[in-house]
Amino acid sequence: MSLVKKFMTVGGATLGSRIFGFARETLMAAALGTGPVADVFYAAFRFPNLFRRLFAEGAFNAAFVPLFAKEIEANGIDGAKRFSEEVFGVLFSVLLILTMGMQLSMPLLVQWIIAPGFADDPEKFSLTVRLAIVMFPYLMCMSLTAMLSGMLNSLHHFFAAAIAPVFLNVLMIGALAWALWTGADPAATAWALSWSVLGAGLLQMAVVYIGVRHAGIRIGFKRPRFTPNVKRLLVLAVPAAITGGITQINQLIGQAIASTKEGAISALQYADRIYQLPLGVVGVAVAVVLLPELARALKGGHMKEAETLQNRSIEFVLFLTLPAAAAIWVLSDEIIRVLYERGAFSEQNTAVVASILAIYGIGLPGFVLIKALQPGYYAREDTKTPMRFTMVSVALNTGLAITLFPIFEESGIAIAEAAAGWTNTILLFSVLLWRGHLIFEWSLLTRTLRLIVASAIMAGLLVYLSDRWSAWLAPSSPLLDQVMALGGLVVIAMPAYFGIAFLIGGADFGMVRRSLKRRKKTAAEPATTPTDTDQQ
Repeated sequence: MSLVKKFMTVGGATLGSRIFGFARETLMAAALGTGPVADVFYAAFRFPNLFRRLFAEGAFNAAFVPLFAKEIEANGIDGAKRFSEEVFGVLFSVLLILTMGMQLSMPLLVQWIIAPGFADDPEKFSLTVRLAIVMFPYLMCMSLTAMLSGMLNSLHHFFAAAIAPVFLNVLMIGALAWALWTGADPAATAWALSWSVLGAGLLQMAVVYIGVRHAGIRIGFKRPRFTPNVKRLLVLAVPAAITGGITQINQLIGQAIASTKEGAISALQYADRIYQLPLGVVGVAVAVVLLPELARALKGGHMKEAETLQNRSIEFVLFLTLPAAAAIWVLSDEIIRVLYERGAFSEQNTAVVASILAIYGIGLPGFVLIKALQPGYYAREDTKTPMRFTMVSVALNTGLAITLFPIFEESGIAIAEAAAGWTNTILLFSVLLWRGHLIFEWSLLTRTLRLIVASAIMAGLLVYLSDRWSAWLAPSSPLLDQVMALGGLVVIAMPAYFGIAFLIGGADFGMVRRSLKRRKKTAAEPATTPTDTDQQ
């Protein structure tokens, strides 16, 4: 099974989740707009979401997957099962203590970290604390889900782990639909959303647990013990946790600064949801698939295969994100208007959120490239180097956000996040190149330049067409006309970009398809390694 097909499997499931996410945000905008309750809910939800990235996705995609893959190679499925049970016992116990401690400390956390700007408004402050307490156990569910997902990904069963996030959006959509149908007030809507988040965490954990059982591994609970394998995991996981949550760390910093202005937090969240589509579909797919593939290639001594996997993944990211970034920059106003401008979401809100989205578009390729470059370190069990780069990125983001927010308001925070993302990308790329873990290819450079040219031409076409279709895209036009016009722009832009990219040599499917095919199993690979026919 080719790497591209695996990207598409994970990316397709993630796309479904993101589409549901758009529906959720559209209902959220209609129900809450950018008002104070929207700020409260997003502030409360950001905190468990941050820890989910730190302790779940970051730590386990970076540390657990290579060690689990090593156990499979060395001791087969039975050894991997023993390792998983050791980790599960420790992880469950630590998360239980952490969750209880965070819930008891929530008033202090909201006052000093989550939303310092709410401290002067007792009603907003109190509601934020109570919502965060309800939602924080979501962290525990998602951390255990991440561990189970890492097992599935290492066994080449990608679909169950990729589809699980859909359930969060489905339950939240149900809560919003109930609120809109019954005319619930904003506070009641926020409460319904909070409980739906907790319910979704339990449901997602159940889905991936069933997937692990289907893959042939049954995990039992063992008394927590710090075995050598668990200690090695912790050594790798702590810096990886910080690194994996870089985007959320920067957004939490931006949120704390933005909490001093009403509506700023929700405006940043609405823009964030849009660029999360390509970031999730491409970035998450590449990170989820590339790490176990790289780890297996390196453990098997296939250095050439590892180099090819790394370079082709970068090429794949640029091929899809450069046009997405150009389209987001050019069509930010139209995208926000069509998706959100109704109900409590006004034309003025559209202007603010669109300006933020345009800046996020500039940062998009950098954000996604981070996902493609970090596995080059993690697969070699190096989690400290990316952590150092993360700290540089956080420091830069904090300094720029504090400096620019008084001048550019919400857009200043977006500028800071984009600059921090690109800085992290450049550092990751440069050190991989310097160490010889990334081989410089002139062909990759020239294809990248051609892809930039193709994206620029496509952007020019979008500017021309959006100007010609301005009457249909205007705020006064019926929603159906706006949707059809925006959809028409997308339908025209995609084949235009792909056609130009192939015409000028920015992409060659024959070459990509050949270079991304997995090598056939060598005699050195154990019989327990899953084959393509085992994959979901």
